[in-house]
Amino acid sequence: MPEAVRLRKRRSVLYSSAGGAAAQRGAGAAAPASLLALALALRTLNCFLVQTSFVPDEYWQSLEVAHRMIHNYGYLTWEWTSNLRGYSYPLIFASMYKALQLLAKDNVQLLIWVPRLAQAVLAAFADVKLYSLVQHLENSETAKFVFFCQLCSWFTWYSCTRTLTNTMETILTIFALSYYPIKGSKMGNSCKYLALVALAIIIRPTAVIPWMPLVFSHFLQEQRKADLILHNCIPVGLVTVGTSLIIDRVFFGEWVLVQLNFLKFNVLQNLGTFYGSHPWHWYLTQGLPVVLGPHLPFFVHGCTLAPRRFRILLLALLWTLLVYSTLNHKEFRFIYPVLPFCMIFCGYSLRYLKAWKKTAASFLLLSNLVPALYTGLVHQRGTLDVMSHIQQLCNHSQQSQAFVFILMPCHSTPFYSHVHCPLKMRFLQCPPDLTGNASYIDEADVFYSNPLGWLNKEFYNDTLLPSHLILFNVLEQEISSFLALRGYEKTATIFHTHVPQGRVGSHISIYRRKSEMNYP
Repeated sequence: MPEAVRLRKRRSVLYSSAGGAAAQRGAGAAAPASLLALALALRTLNCFLVQTSFVPDEYWQSLEVAHRMIHNYGYLTWEWTSNLRGYSYPLIFASMYKALQLLAKDNVQLLIWVPRLAQAVLAAFADVKLYSLVQHLENSETAKFVFFCQLCSWFTWYSCTRTLTNTMETILTIFALSYYPIKGSKMGNSCKYLALVALAIIIRPTAVIPWMPLVFSHFLQEQRKADLILHNCIPVGLVTVGTSLIIDRVFFGEWVLVQLNFLKFNVLQNLGTFYGSHPWHWYLTQGLPVVLGPHLPFFVHGCTLAPRRFRILLLALLWTLLVYSTLNHKEFRFIYPVLPFCMIFCGYSLRYLKAWKKTAASFLLLSNLVPALYTGLVHQRGTLDVMSHIQQLCNHSQQSQAFVFILMPCHSTPFYSHVHCPLKMRFLQCPPDLTGNASYIDEADVFYSNPLGWLNKEFYNDTLLPSHLILFNVLEQEISSFLALRGYEKTATIFHTHVPQGRVGSHISIYRRKSEMNYP
């Protein structure tokens, strides 16, 4: 018999490295269904155990806009009248509101919780996607430690179920990263990751910042650069930008590129300083350490252990911190999208600890549990709790005569998305001056400069008086004479925070004007 022909195996240059061997071991392995079930259960629990407010944008730039889109009443902040925000993100929640309306299930509790549960489900899939990425590139053991670090993160727990554009940006960043052509990856797909990055930029234009070094690195390593640009970048860009333009054209009534306006305002003109400024080193000395929390030492340790191919993620993190540090207005949530990058390094740290592995894991779990539960259940909960008291007015027979005035720092509470009835409400305004007027002072600052004088001037006639006043307890003494003279009585006191600061008090007081109307 003729000798069997022996075929020579071709050796792939792309996977010939040591890291490639690990990638081959993980290639094709999918995350177990039990892991997804665990993530879904945990993030659902996460959703219901976060009952506090973080920043106004989680309501005013998403749910409030969606409520107006479907129910034709709701408040649009100055960003919308200045064409700085796009309707693509609120449209997601508007679709949910419309479905609830068609099912005749659009009660206020579902309007509040359904969008948050949707965010929780997406967050769970993102958690599992992060696991799958590391499993594919390394092995299941390393992936489990990264997954554990991700689930333990107090800031992720605090943020991932909120209806913030930063939350959606973070979720899309994880999905995009899973298709990014990191060296050793067989799951790399230029079209998919670029489409997800483009979608993140449409939702929040500053998403371009962490992806700049990643896309540039991909471009340098790509042999067929022209194909990458012509067959991926340009088509993806045209489709996503075109879709965004059409959506905004429908709701704005004119053609507008909100992403460009957003970047001009926040980055080029740096007008975000109107809402506060911080020193250049804030992200290094406060921002990143707080967001990482107990993970910080593990992150530093993991940076010394992780394979070289992950250095691009560290570069993206440093680049993001550098760019944001040049802007005067800084917030913790701005760097949330790069937190998953950090979790990869934290996972490596745990993976290679030997004698202290179980102790370190227990420390991470317990030390994150305390801030997660405290910030989710206790700190800054009053501004949400007070909305249920306001919502009770919707069921009153004389709802049309009710008038609620929220005498608090602007946008302290949600608005119609958490009331769901056309109740007359007002709050102190604080739009920035876009005309260059150096002497401009917003309504909230004018009020707080002389609260008693402002109230007497604003409500010179008793017929103009609100039926209910909502205010922080720090303001009570200063306007006590107005409250007594105009016949207001305190009907409820609601806890808000253990750390009152400036205009924000520890408790919220609800005052009702005595009259023939017997309001709740």
